Amino acid sequence: MAERLQKILANTGLGSRRELETWIKQGEVSVNSKKASLGDKADTGDFLTVRGRYYRVVDEQGPRRVLIYHKPLGEVTTRSDPEGRKTVFDRLPSLHTGRWISVGRLDINTLGLMILTDDGTLANALMHPSANIEREYAVRVNGRVSPDIINRLTEGVELDDGPASFKRLRFEGGEAANQWFRVTVAEGRNRLVRRLWESQDMQVSRLIRVRYGPVRLPKWLMRGKYEMLDDAAVQELLKSVGLDKGKGKAEKSRAGDRSRSAGASGERGSSSSGGSTRLSAVPVHPRQKRRARRR
Repeated sequence: MAERLQKILANTGLGSRRELETWIKQGEVSVNSKKASLGDKADTGDFLTVRGRYYRVVDEQGPRRVLIYHKPLGEVTTRSDPEGRKTVFDRLPSLHTGRWISVGRLDINTLGLMILTDDGTLANALMHPSANIEREYAVRVNGRVSPDIINRLTEGVELDDGPASFKRLRFEGGEAANQWFRVTVAEGRNRLVRRLWESQDMQVSRLIRVRYGPVRLPKWLMRGKYEMLDDAAVQELLKSVGLDKGKGKAEKSRAGDRSRSAGASGERGSSSSGGSTRLSAVPVHPRQKRRARRR
């Protein structure tokens, strides 16, 4: 069954849907040698040209891969940095096809849980505002936080890009000058947690993401290390965004065959994760270029 181009390319791990839509608008994507437009679809066997590289659409049966990463301070979440700073992608395992897609971002001074996957549909669903996925953070704040400040932050304040609030806010302890709180938001606006505290003239001195939806940062996972999610964890993640529907018996039978993805990362080790039938694109050899042009 034909699917939209940006979905197929996102499933392949070539980028986020927003990024891929930009490529299509800029004429950098073709289907069977014809320039693509937003809304175009492709089906199994079609040839795609994406930024000068050739692909063929296939009906993929393989597992989707999802991992969690404990981001340390000083790393950026872009794929490459013009300033030469370290990126979270530097420490991740290599993929034979596709690429790792970050589910949201953490700024260079924020540490904690990140989710990365090679499944663009899953990544897009987890980041989409309509999903209302909760993000939970441990926050250290400089200064005395009064009950009035807590009330304003939970009831809502006006920021530059609209009203915002903490869904939950709980005091965790600490001295007057360095108090720890646990806060939860249900959206992914840029620097939202920091900006909420700054709206009350409070300075965040440490920010750690500890949960994204149903996935929590394990206490044993050291900074700079990753862990592949097992099938049960991935299914829970899929369920949180309504992508678990229609899972068949064949997928269940494949679950036991998934190999572990381990290595130099120091990963404790677990299987890759629940797969599904979906259209994606695989690279084709340059000698097939002429065939792609003829179609």
